[in-house]
Amino acid sequence: MTAESSAPLTLAPATHASGTVTLPGSKSISNRALLLAALADGRTELTGLLDSDDTRVMIAALRTLGVPLEQPEPHRVLMSGSSRWPQTRAELFLGNAGTAFRPLTAALAVMGGDYRLSGVPRMHERPIGDLVDALRSLGCGVAYEGRAGYPPLHLTTGDLAGGRVVRVRGSVSSQFLTALLMAAPLASARTGGDIVIELDGPLISKPYIGITLALMARFGVVVQHDGWDRFTVAADSRYRSPGLFPVEGDASSASYFLGLGAIAGGPVRIQGVGGDSIQGDIAFADVVQAMGARVVRESQALVVEGPCVAQGGRLRAFDQDFNLIPDAAMTAAVLALYADGPCRLRNIASWRVKETDRIAAMQAELGRLGACVDATDDSLTVHPVQNGQWRAAEIQTYDDHRMAMCFSLAAFGPVAVTILDPGCVSKTYPDYFADFQRLLRS
Repeated sequence: MTAESSAPLTLAPATHASGTVTLPGSKSISNRALLLAALADGRTELTGLLDSDDTRVMIAALRTLGVPLEQPEPHRVLMSGSSRWPQTRAELFLGNAGTAFRPLTAALAVMGGDYRLSGVPRMHERPIGDLVDALRSLGCGVAYEGRAGYPPLHLTTGDLAGGRVVRVRGSVSSQFLTALLMAAPLASARTGGDIVIELDGPLISKPYIGITLALMARFGVVVQHDGWDRFTVAADSRYRSPGLFPVEGDASSASYFLGLGAIAGGPVRIQGVGGDSIQGDIAFADVVQAMGARVVRESQALVVEGPCVAQGGRLRAFDQDFNLIPDAAMTAAVLALYADGPCRLRNIASWRVKETDRIAAMQAELGRLGACVDATDDSLTVHPVQNGQWRAAEIQTYDDHRMAMCFSLAAFGPVAVTILDPGCVSKTYPDYFADFQRLLRS
């Protein structure tokens, strides 16, 4: 927890939930769209934008860099973009926002200038070496100001040569590839040649790259790609404003309410994301459906109903690869408390380098509730808590918004659960606990 931790929140044992929730804007889309609007020729109006710590960090950074930006309302931004920003020298503090730190690193390194980028202590523990190596191979000037392979960083103007093939690993974080893709049109303009990005090894979290490619296309840059191994950005690529750009609801946040409907009877209606979503985490609806919930998919909404675990209902156990939806997978780990057998989450090594080491954190906190949990470097096996084994617990959140939100679902056990530092949800969903508790029924 941080020195500014919020007061603990105790959730009494819950028995039923139903109603409608409207999701905040997607963090993944919001921060990508903010950066693309700042780089695009013309004026862009972003609506439905997420108002959270991570987006505020991005907006503050763009303002520091001199990008003309107005925010008449928290969820609406108007911006006049350009491929070159006025401030060529700046110090940027980016908190623990990976969706701001990694793409801004690439964009600024390619633009050239003198920039220092830093964050909270945990950000300085999150690896960035694969992105730095790729940028250096392109000719960018990037230096570590602390431990090699990690922020903080010092960016200086490099010597980009014409026509480049850049290789990057995709096995640690898909954000490295996203950052390179978004910066590639700037590099092609400086070099006068195509930019080719090749993957070195497997790519995790492919749906997030799908979001990046879809948004780049909306802003006028179509990336040619051969599967998920090679991406080409043509030399004449240039971002152009789409004018009005509405941000869809956050599919990762939808996972908590999908989980709520699955264990609490329902129906729970989730508005803002549905069958038309470009976000990979919408696939979590398939996960809860496989566990026994009923899910109705509309174009911009989901409706979920499931067994009432407080009345003895059980979800079906699973053994599943969560490589494509690692954030939503955390919700599945808590749902495993209510399953009819052990549940195994595989291929989640990326949890180790998120806002906290989520494999270790999840093992510890599920254990506090009475669950037996086995962990490896890339998997977690959760044995459901049996009647009489539940323990009232104070859940550490590790300054990790997703730990706080997914453990709200532990309230459907027979004992109270206390969430320590619930305010950490301000990173992506400041009103989460108000929305969650509003759906609870006696």
